[in-house]
Amino acid sequence: MKRKVIAIVGWVLLLGVGIAAGALTVKFMNDSGKDKTSSNGAPEQLSQEPALVSANSRWLFTGNVFWGRYINDWSMASDLQFAYPFSRLSEFNRQDYNAWIGGLECPLKSGIDISSYAQEETLSFNCRPEYLPEAAKYYTAFTLANNHTDNQGTEAFAETEQNLQGAGIQYFGHYDPNALDSLCNVVKLTTLLHYDNGSTKEAALPIVFCGYHGVFQVVPDESLRVIEKYANKLPVIAMPHTGAEYVATPDSIKTATYRKMIDYGADMVIGDHPHWVQTSEAYNGKLIAYSLGNFMFDQQYNTEVARSALIDVTATVSTNMQPEVIEKYTEIASSCMNNINRCMELIAENNLPELELTYQFDILGSNDGDKIVKPATPDELEQIKQRLNWTATSAGLTQTSSAQ
Repeated sequence: MKRKVIAIVGWVLLLGVGIAAGALTVKFMNDSGKDKTSSNGAPEQLSQEPALVSANSRWLFTGNVFWGRYINDWSMASDLQFAYPFSRLSEFNRQDYNAWIGGLECPLKSGIDISSYAQEETLSFNCRPEYLPEAAKYYTAFTLANNHTDNQGTEAFAETEQNLQGAGIQYFGHYDPNALDSLCNVVKLTTLLHYDNGSTKEAALPIVFCGYHGVFQVVPDESLRVIEKYANKLPVIAMPHTGAEYVATPDSIKTATYRKMIDYGADMVIGDHPHWVQTSEAYNGKLIAYSLGNFMFDQQYNTEVARSALIDVTATVSTNMQPEVIEKYTEIASSCMNNINRCMELIAENNLPELELTYQFDILGSNDGDKIVKPATPDELEQIKQRLNWTATSAGLTQTSSAQ
């Protein structure tokens, strides 16, 4: 499989690219075989359906998300209650995005009463499901692949999945990296279709997301190779949770593991766990962000733990794809959601070629140093970009072919 990925840095509005169809004039005949004309003597034209010219979707990837422990204390002391942690997220202009994706670092089990002090001492977390209606106003999907989603046991993990589904939030990944059938799933992401008459329509595309938990363990190669099962047909985005905490750069094991994800077909790798922003790189022309840092968390004791990088991604369907193929992918997206095996069956049944996307990237920043997450200041954003080594990374994000 050779997936072509163009990574262009910055925000460039893509409208009216490729796949254009010119206007078509058709004469038609009456029963006598003569041209049928309008009342003014001109030949009548058959109306034509507008032709699809492009399809794109804009996503925002955030760092660690958590509303347990002290965040719950601050929320219950506020008049805003469950809306408190989310009260400034509107400043990130959610309406400009088709999806937000992050890592939820806690189970969502009802009826758990653990003091914040006990959670801190044991590092055994829980987040109250009552926050989900507010979270659902912003988040489209969460990865559950981390070292805390199993803190209340396997039944609580299943309840977490059920609670997310009930709130309309999609999910993927598993706390056990050996659970091969649960590592990846299809997330249905809203996509804007653009037509040659200037009209637009909302649809959806199926995108594979894979979550990997590698804290205190090395993710097995067998688990990483699951990416290969899907990358020859659908875009795959890997979101691993690994590495040492509170350091600015990844170690060699983490670097090798994340690069393997690209080698096996991932279009990009976006990591978390260290609670600090770490470096990024362009590996074979594709983005690896080793850690985005804390987006919503109750650690405010210094700048490193209070800030995070956000990855702004615009994904555009390749101009090499035929309009009817794009539209077929939008038709099967609902059947694919949270059902990756059925999705692959539908792709095979319809003999669909690979869904190819190109990407544009930009960097935003956040800071929750005063307990509520908000956009980073220009100076804070510049520091975040320096940590990411974004100038060098962005220069390396070029057209590539993945050897498959």
